[in-house]
Parts: sequence; structure tokens; C-alpha cells
Amino acid sequence: MNTITRRRLLKGLAASMALPALPLAARNDKKLGVALLGLGNYASNLLAPALTHTRHCELRGIITGSPEKIPRWQKKYGIADANVYTYDSMSSLADNPDIDVVYVVTPTATHRRFAVNAAQTGKHVWCEKPMAMDTGECQQIIDACEANRVRLSIGYRMLHEPNTRRFAGYASTRPYGPMQSLQSFAGYAGNGLPADNWRMRPEMGGGALYDMGVYAINGARFVTQREPVSVTATFEKSHPDIFRHVDETTLFSLDFGDGLIADCGTSVVRGFNRLKVTCDDGWYALKPMQSYSGVAGRTSDDRRFPAIRGMQQTLQMDNDALAIMGRGPSLVSPEEGLRDIHLVSKIFAAAKSGKQVAV
Repeated sequence: MNTITRRRLLKGLAASMALPALPLAARNDKKLGVALLGLGNYASNLLAPALTHTRHCELRGIITGSPEKIPRWQKKYGIADANVYTYDSMSSLADNPDIDVVYVVTPTATHRRFAVNAAQTGKHVWCEKPMAMDTGECQQIIDACEANRVRLSIGYRMLHEPNTRRFAGYASTRPYGPMQSLQSFAGYAGNGLPADNWRMRPEMGGGALYDMGVYAINGARFVTQREPVSVTATFEKSHPDIFRHVDETTLFSLDFGDGLIADCGTSVVRGFNRLKVTCDDGWYALKPMQSYSGVAGRTSDDRRFPAIRGMQQTLQMDNDALAIMGRGPSLVSPEEGLRDIHLVSKIFAAAKSGKQVAV
């Protein structure tokens, strides 16, 4: 990672980690128009429903490579014919004042192409995590948005989630003393998918580390507000005949220096969903730490923080909309996505070599 990129990363992290504020303006004189690019499971079952409850943005358009999905979406959400695009016709977005934001919700390997194309239409870009396949692609997305003077945010809903932000604030206030150790695990139980599914193909960003590992990586970074200096990692295989080309379980450690090590893991065959920080005078934990249904917090002195009401995606998109409108801070810098992908590459290198890898 070059010096310029590293400086920009640190600047972006400082902006995104202004904790724990979550401003939502009272006035509602304008909503931003959002077009979802990619109409798969996440867009269909989470983002689109969440957009029916947002105060500062609303679903106005769709961009898809599956024409058969269009009638159902138009009927369900009242999307005008003029706001329906294919991947090949999306350049016409430039002439559509109804659309302010394109939210890229497609397989990871396609993020760079679609995010760059969206930026070139002059629309703001929201890109699902993981940001892209490698840091070079991440930088291309950042550069395209800067060149076209549009805002870019990565879909880290947990960085908008109040309990996650509360515990990240403890890194500076230290209510339980200095940190001693950290656990950050994110994954789900299963037996794999068909071999032709994109999540089973390495060239598309399949496997546990790209899919769920980013939660564990970003959770550890965010709650400590520190960057690791080295990593170690191992692969586990319980379904070798199914997971022939992608990782199914990856266990890794992030060494933050000064003795603080995060014990982390991710899997698509084992259920992981917890983050715990142990300090000199107690502990605090999120369990679950990344569930769609809610994130709950608890401390060693039995303070409990229940999950928010409503959808995390609604909060995320409203905050990102307010940032575009100049009515709130940008809570997630593009460099967050780049840094996590940088660590993904280092974790892969450590697992394959069996050696500690400097970050």
C-alpha cells in the first residue's frame, strides 16, 4: 500500500470513527432517489423493504440483468418505466434527475465495474461489502467517484448500529480499563452451495473470508479503533469434496502490537456470531454481533443493550443519505472497504504459507 493511500486511509478512518453520534435530522423536505443495482436476495429481502421505512431516501429505480424480475418489482414498489435499466443501458442514468444514488448489490467480482459505471453517470455510489476483489479495484472505485465528484459509501451496516458504535467508543473512554484480548467471529452453518453458485467460485469472491470474514475483520478494527501490524491464519476443511476451490472456515489472529491480539474466525459451515473485548477490569460483548434481526450488547457488570427496533439497513441508508445532503457526517469512509480487503489478502497469504505476515 503506497504512502498516499495510507494517508488517505488514516484520514478516512478518523472521519468514520467519530463516535458515538448517530444524527437523524428532524426535517424531511427532500428524499434522495435510490436505484438498486442487482435484484438478488439481499436487495429483494432486506434493502428494498428497508427503503419503505427510510425518512431521507426512497426506492425509485432498479438496474438488473434479469428482465423477468422487472414486472414484479414495478408492481410491488411502483417503479416508473423511465427508472428501469439494464446493466447495458445504465449510462442513461446520467439524464435522469429522479435517481440520486446507485446502490451496487451484486457479486463481489462485479463491484468495481458497476461502481465505476455508476460514478461515471454522476450518481452517488453505495457499494455493498466486501468492496471489491483487491485493493487495486477498491482504489479504482475511489478514484472514479472522486473524478466524477460523487460520494461513495460502503455498505457496512454494523458501523451504523448503535451498540457496535457504543462499544467502539469504549476504546477511548476505557470504562473497563485497557484491553487485554479480543474475539471476533462471524459465520453461518451450512453445507455449501452448488458448484456453479458465485459464492463457491474464487474468481467471483466466493468463500468464507470474503463473504463473512469481513464482519470479523472490520469488527475487530472498529471496536479497537486500531490497525493490526501482522496476521496469522489457518484453513479448516470439513467438506473437502464440496469446498474444492474456496475456503469454508478460516481462523486467524490479528496482532495489534503491544500484546493485544484479536482471535478471529469466519465460516460458511459453522455458526459464528460474537465479538468480545476482555479488559483489565471487566469485559463487554456483542452477541449476536452481525445478525440482521438485531445486535445485542452486554457487559461484565450486567449492563444490557437490546437490539434496535426496525431494520439496520434503514438506519444505514438514512445516515448515508444525510451525509450526501450535507446534514450529517459520513460514518463509513471508502477507505474502510479498502483496508479490509487489504487484510483479506494478508490473511489468505498467511493461511497458505503457514507463516506470520506483516500488514
